[in-house]
Amino acid sequence: MTQPFRLPAFYTPYPARLNPHLEAARAHTRRWARDMGMLEGSGIWTSDDLEAHDYALLCSYTHPDASAEDLCLVTDWYVWVFFFDDHFLELFKRTQDRPGGKRYLDRLPAFMPMDLAAGMPEPTNPVEAGLADLWTRTVPAMSPAWRGRFAESTEHLLNESLWELSNINAGRIPNPVEYIEMRRKVGGAPWSAGLVEFAAHAEVPAVIAAERPLRVLRDTFSDGVHLRNDLFSYQREVEEEGEFSNGVLVLETFFGCTTQDAAEAVNDLLTARLQQFEHTALTELPTLFAERGIGPDGIADVLAYVKGLQDWQSGGHEWHLRSSRYMNDGGAAAEGRGGGGRVGALLGLSGLGAGTADIRFTTRRAETARARRFQHVPFRRVGPSRLPDFEMPFTTRLNPHLPAARRHTVAWGRAMGMLDEPPGVWDERKLDGYDFPLCAAGIHPDAAAEDLDVSSQWLTWGTYGDDYYPVVFGRTRDLAGARLCTERLSAYTPLDDPGTTPPPVNALERGLADLWRRTAGPMTLEHRRVFRTTIEEMTASWLWELDNMALHRVPEPVDYLEMRRRTFGADFTMSLCRLRRGRTLPPEVYASGPLISLERAASDYAGLMNDVFSYQKEIEFEGETHNGILVVQNFFDCDYPTGLAIIDDLMKSRMRQFQHIVAHELPVVCADLGLDDQARAALDAYVTDLENWLAGILTWHRGCRRYREEDLRHGPLGTPSGLGTSAVRPWARQTG
Repeated sequence: MTQPFRLPAFYTPYPARLNPHLEAARAHTRRWARDMGMLEGSGIWTSDDLEAHDYALLCSYTHPDASAEDLCLVTDWYVWVFFFDDHFLELFKRTQDRPGGKRYLDRLPAFMPMDLAAGMPEPTNPVEAGLADLWTRTVPAMSPAWRGRFAESTEHLLNESLWELSNINAGRIPNPVEYIEMRRKVGGAPWSAGLVEFAAHAEVPAVIAAERPLRVLRDTFSDGVHLRNDLFSYQREVEEEGEFSNGVLVLETFFGCTTQDAAEAVNDLLTARLQQFEHTALTELPTLFAERGIGPDGIADVLAYVKGLQDWQSGGHEWHLRSSRYMNDGGAAAEGRGGGGRVGALLGLSGLGAGTADIRFTTRRAETARARRFQHVPFRRVGPSRLPDFEMPFTTRLNPHLPAARRHTVAWGRAMGMLDEPPGVWDERKLDGYDFPLCAAGIHPDAAAEDLDVSSQWLTWGTYGDDYYPVVFGRTRDLAGARLCTERLSAYTPLDDPGTTPPPVNALERGLADLWRRTAGPMTLEHRRVFRTTIEEMTASWLWELDNMALHRVPEPVDYLEMRRRTFGADFTMSLCRLRRGRTLPPEVYASGPLISLERAASDYAGLMNDVFSYQKEIEFEGETHNGILVVQNFFDCDYPTGLAIIDDLMKSRMRQFQHIVAHELPVVCADLGLDDQARAALDAYVTDLENWLAGILTWHRGCRRYREEDLRHGPLGTPSGLGTSAVRPWARQTG
């Protein structure tokens, strides 16, 4: 069969190595798969299928240093997960039997007890039998924290198969952002990362397992694995199985381009994610180790884990070039790896494993893209921001207490010291023109006067902090001072007694202490903890922006969008809507995949909308590198109108996804969780809150005086701004 596209030139920075225990793993896994009932008689695989797929080769490449015993166990895990994928496909995807698929999946967590003494049900099929055996053989060597994380990633891998099934049923191809997020769960690479910890005997310390650097390493690893797999599996998944969950198909549909162009774009994104992995390992891990006081043993474990993830990337690529499961005509042969590559041929090397002699670990395209991320010229003239026709199906109702909230918010900002404390971030004219009560009045059209004041002032405080950090710490690259400031802010959000805080030393601390006391006082301890987390994530994201500014680095698209939700304060402002529904909506509703996707779709629409309005402000007047249009321009090496068009299309696709989830996925959540009428009404009300949130934010952007060129040419307290004035700004001198 003719391949639908030519495989692109891959960025493969780490050489693949082969585990010497390959044959032992092959022999063991043949016996194990037969004992579990996965071969003849299963209706899914034969012995010849297992031999052709050669999962022992995959694991020998991806875990080159594992012991024979560990390699056999890890290989069994991969045989199980691939068998599950084909078993679920045959039983439920081909028949489009979602109810049966859900019943099937609901039984599997029972075979992963945290305590083996709790026992398991009797297996009824090869998937259940395999999981019971593997869990029993694996978890005694690992901590309870690892067991919890691995069980969660396994459940995600299993349960999100329903998402794929739903998309097949609906004939729906996901948008790029939705696809990346869901592919991590469906594709199982976070699950693979957990097995790396096991095979490398390098368990990540629980105290940092959820921190940003470890999360980014896991997610970039996952995206790299999945995007590579999408390139090799396009023919089988799209043309033979009718799958819609393939990155090449997703980009082909989103951009309306050829399959070859989509494949090149997927490879560019794969490269960017691998380079983000390297950047995070080299620049973020050392800081994390120092801040959290991680000892030598913990550091060694994390670095061994990083090496294990690198081995997986290179080994997985090598296996894809060889496995009969994938489209690789022109792969091993074209890259010269079938016989050891160009260098291998010169040295007389041939045979299995000789492909590691090929020294072409990078490409000119990959290195050009890496360099471009550090070559943005700040403060260049871009002209007034261009505004597309925003797709906003929801209308804004303004709270009748808006006039009073405007007066009270300016008075509050003055009382907190935001208008007169050095270094003069704002003056009264700016605070009045920014008109945060207009935003709050659209988000909360039915709030009481006092609640509208509080919401308006939270928006004021969050935006003041976002403006404060670049002015106070960015100009001098005082990253240590910014981290100290951020640490101090946590003292002003106490959980036990909201009114007990240290004496504040600046407007940022003073405003936070006042708002926390007024907001958190009536909350339960659980709600305070949730709300505090959203504040801490937002303030931590300001440090991420400063780190990039110090390096003069434009982020890559996925990392930017995922951090944009935090820098924009989406979770922080949405949490105020959430907490209004907390007593009537059970926590499993908020934890459900569709609701998380709904909130993220809304967050991305609003954050990118802000990027569209603020493009001139950030690029021309502030020398910023954190803007979605700029990120797209840098990634695709395109101009402003093209970057804007891509962002506009992405916004529209996220809005369509929001509406699709409300119409088609939330009703399934209600049915699956058995929600009563009261809970369903509360969920409907929360959806309305999010619709108000989206419409209100657009109304605010159109009505405030923060982004127009005529307002940008008047700096705070008489400071000149605009074209030709960057020479008087310290930050501009330092960035060149």
